[in-house]
Amino acid sequence: MRVTFLGTGTSQGIPVVACECAVCKSQYSHDKRLRSSVLIENRTDIFTIDAGPDFRQQMLQHQVKRLDAILITHGHKDHVGGMDDIRSFNYLQKKAMPVFANELAAASIRSEFSYAFSDDKYPGVPDFDLRMISDDPFTIGKTHITPIPLMHLHLPVHGFRIGDFAYLTDANKISEESFQLLEGTKTLVINALRIKKHISHFNLEEALEVIQRIKPQQAYLTHISHLMGFEHEVSPLLPQNVAFAYDGLILDI
Repeated sequence: MRVTFLGTGTSQGIPVVACECAVCKSQYSHDKRLRSSVLIENRTDIFTIDAGPDFRQQMLQHQVKRLDAILITHGHKDHVGGMDDIRSFNYLQKKAMPVFANELAAASIRSEFSYAFSDDKYPGVPDFDLRMISDDPFTIGKTHITPIPLMHLHLPVHGFRIGDFAYLTDANKISEESFQLLEGTKTLVINALRIKKHISHFNLEEALEVIQRIKPQQAYLTHISHLMGFEHEVSPLLPQNVAFAYDGLILDI
């Protein structure tokens, strides 16, 4: 299985106007991050986890010519805001795009893109095949996926496990039951927003505590804001089996 990090950043902490902080002006490519998403590819299936506002740019950058599905962690704008652009895949593939989401995320998508669900749809609007998921395992094509229930402050969200790989983003609490589902994970991706504690995301210290408990062979930090600081300054402080993910990083698992 190949995992490509399409984006490893977040809207959190980014000013509306052009940011003048040193990190945002960094010339180091690893400090330049689009909204968090990954592309999963194996022998039979290709899909993304989330489709934020940078979705179109990410598809073009990575020359993604086929997409079998989109898997949604939760319905916040920075994770679903680019889904209008699935219309290009509708056109190329001549079918609706399967979108796997839990009930709350599906409701957000229906609200955000209400024009795509109208009984009298305007020609050319995106065509979603919205498929509801729960905490039960399911498949995308031949790919077996185990949802990992998480909490994003008061919002239930999902991480996902595929074989020995687990992707957890936008969370600050993991239940004992979910830790059990993560046992044996070899490659873990987890959100770490910044150094300072945050109300709804793991900060760096909390993410490292989760990694220490799960004990993967390798862990990658994602959903990183500019408030984390320069990657090349923080990276040396990380444990040997932990690294910052960066846009364009490819893992062959």
